[in-house]
Amino acid sequence: MSESKLKAAIGDASAETGRLPDAEASGALVQIRGSAGCWQGTAGVGDVRTGAGVPQNGRFRIGSMTKAFTAVVALQLVAEGRLDLERTVQHYQPGLLPADYPPITVRQVLTYTSGLNGVGVPHKTPDWFFEHRYDHWADGSQLDLTVPLAFDPGKYQRYGNADYWMAGLLIQNVTGNSWEKEIHDRIIRPLRLRGTSTPTDNARIAGPHAHGYEATDDGWVDVTAANPSLQWSAAGIVSTAEDLDRFMVVLFGGGLLPPAQLELMFTVPPNTTTYDGDKDPNNNPPAAYGMGLGKFQVGSLTLWGKTGDRPGYTSGMGATRDLSRRLVYSVNTLHMGGKLPGRVEQIIGAAFG
Repeated sequence: MSESKLKAAIGDASAETGRLPDAEASGALVQIRGSAGCWQGTAGVGDVRTGAGVPQNGRFRIGSMTKAFTAVVALQLVAEGRLDLERTVQHYQPGLLPADYPPITVRQVLTYTSGLNGVGVPHKTPDWFFEHRYDHWADGSQLDLTVPLAFDPGKYQRYGNADYWMAGLLIQNVTGNSWEKEIHDRIIRPLRLRGTSTPTDNARIAGPHAHGYEATDDGWVDVTAANPSLQWSAAGIVSTAEDLDRFMVVLFGGGLLPPAQLELMFTVPPNTTTYDGDKDPNNNPPAAYGMGLGKFQVGSLTLWGKTGDRPGYTSGMGATRDLSRRLVYSVNTLHMGGKLPGRVEQIIGAAFG
């Protein structure tokens, strides 16, 4: 990996071009570790009020990377015999699903192949966000069980939050504890992830962090504070680059799951295509997700990891299966729900190119 390319990718002040802030992002942090050593850096502004930069140890909303944590806990329960991948949601949550829904297995939930739907709120648009950013959502209320399934369970893979909201409910049902407690007791505490939290209704980010902003006609508006209960077990966690790297190392190394369950996180459902609405299913791309992790090809390297985004933050973690190269990044985007900033592709390319 080239240090100069990495500095240019994150918009470091020493880079000749492409410095942060720019029209797409206010700041960024990157950490790369592996057999070649470690490189980390930050760029841009972390707080426009004080002019402070982005802290390297800063906490950030990890969005859908939360799904990897939820998958780990669910698979630990499978290993303990408390969840069965072939049993149904109807078995574990009697009366929750409409009577006319077909059986949906735990396996289908964890592989995004259930067909379940989430509520259709435009949560990544500024107007909706500014009106509802502090709303509380009860566990499970994020699911829309008033409409038919998007497709027959097992027929397609459709990535989204709905399956992992259901996974959170399953975890709570079989343990008798909250999803937050199970994440804390099974992952955060034993791995000593001191910068990681499941904030439930806490709208603030505790500890050092870069603020997230939305660019509007009236200037940048701070979007850091928001109630994460809508995202919950699918996208609600706050963490740090150091903690996420440790999570990957312990997980990939077999420290969180027995081999049989760990392999499921690296297994994409065979002979399954991605659901693409009303388009011709013969042209659907192949499935790309195992349980909680996605498979990505960057040049000659096959990576496993997860991305996530929330207003003001887009982030990711990924590694080669042997952990010889690992990346964690957080970019503070200025346009929620928009196209992925080109800087993210530059960071991934510089890290794994």
